[in-house]
Amino acid sequence: MFLTMAELESGLPLIEESPQETGSVELIVRRPAVGEREEVSEGELDLEQGLVGDNWLARGYRKSADGSAHPDMQLNIMNARSIALIAQSKPRWKLAGDQFFVDLDLSYENLAPGTQLAMGSAIVEITAEPHLGCAKFIERFGKDAALFVNSDERKRLNLRGVNAKVIRPGSVRTGDTIRKLS
Repeated sequence: MFLTMAELESGLPLIEESPQETGSVELIVRRPAVGEREEVSEGELDLEQGLVGDNWLARGYRKSADGSAHPDMQLNIMNARSIALIAQSKPRWKLAGDQFFVDLDLSYENLAPGTQLAMGSAIVEITAEPHLGCAKFIERFGKDAALFVNSDERKRLNLRGVNAKVIRPGSVRTGDTIRKLS
């Protein structure tokens, strides 16, 4: 069920061919409650709520002093080619827990913190907060998958994804263009 490190490594060239300037939104997933996933064809991005209908704001962040949501972790964006390799089938993508799966090079070299992206009519900004595979990621995709995305060599590629925040509210649809602005 889970891919071996060798199988994951063999898929790396395709991931590295992701477009750098303009790509596409492949899947949008809301998390209405802990452990729940809802695929949607369109999502509204809000300055305070992030993805409307997602539990990011209500769930909070266990490491913050007051338990409030971390403003720089409002959105989780993962490379669609990376999750396609790791999950092996599109219905399993949503298990990663990210809200947006995009065909775009998310590497640090291409999208350093502060880089802005136009997604549909919204604009989001990549933040410096790391987005790494956790125990749930291991449970859902295997230990090799977590090692694959979290290795020092792969962290620069952001194979597990990136965190972002909403800069300009708007709507995003599956199939919309995602474009690097800065």
